[in-house]
This record gives sequence, structure tokens and C-alpha cells, in this order.
Amino acid sequence: MPSIIPDYVYTLFASMIVGTLLIYAFSISALNMENEAEKQQLRNLTKYVATKSCELVSLATTCNLSTSLRLSIPLIIGNQEYWIQLGNDSFFAWVESGYGMTPYSAEQQVSIPAKVSASGTYISSSPTAILECYANGTATYLKLSGGS
Repeated sequence: MPSIIPDYVYTLFASMIVGTLLIYAFSISALNMENEAEKQQLRNLTKYVATKSCELVSLATTCNLSTSLRLSIPLIIGNQEYWIQLGNDSFFAWVESGYGMTPYSAEQQVSIPAKVSASGTYISSSPTAILECYANGTATYLKLSGGS
């Protein structure tokens, strides 16, 4: 009879260890899914800004208008603040974004298929994002800023 009690205790102890490992594995899996969802949302937001930029550049170049647009974007993604920045070199322009309050290393980057001079940064602590575009003779300028 005394051998039954230690077997029962060992089985209970082993079940607790296996249960703890399962809970830990499921929590890590859930956290990874949440991180992937936040990365996807940032990627979609970057594509949204690039699409709106193309629309404004097209309108400004064909109609020779100065236009501005308030972008409908969230203040935070998950629990994190983020930034969006426009940039260009001599060949093409792009929209890049990342997490944090200061732009330093882009996590997402989307090209803008137009020959424009693009600049400006939006940080999600600003209440609204404003995208401006104007054509000045042969050059087209695109600017992103945080407005009030």
C-alpha cells in the first residue's frame, strides 16, 4: 500500500510540469500571433500612405493643382506608437515606417512609382497626418506632416 501514494504524487507532479509547459507554449504562440498581426497592420498602413501618395501625385501632375489630404490612420498599433516617413533618391521615392517615436530603422518600406521629391515624417503622437502635393513646373513635391 505505501507504494501507491508515491506513484500518485509522482504522477501529479509530472502532470503539473506538463501543464505548465503547455500553458507557456500556448502563451508564446498567442504572443507571436499578436506580433504578426501588428506587423501586418503596419505594412497595410505603409501601403495605404503610398497609395494615397500616388493618387495625389497623379492629380497634381495631370491637373497642375496643389492638393492636401488628411489621412485616416490610427494613433497606435497594438500598444505601440509608430512613425511614417517619406523619402527619395535620384531614382524613386518611398514610404517607410517603423515602431517607436524616432525614425531610425525602417521595418516596412513601399515604393512610390513616380518621380517626385518626397519628404516629411509623421509620428503617431500627432493627432492627424496630412499629405500634401504640389507641382511646380517640371518638379512635383510630396510632403507628409503631423497636423492638429
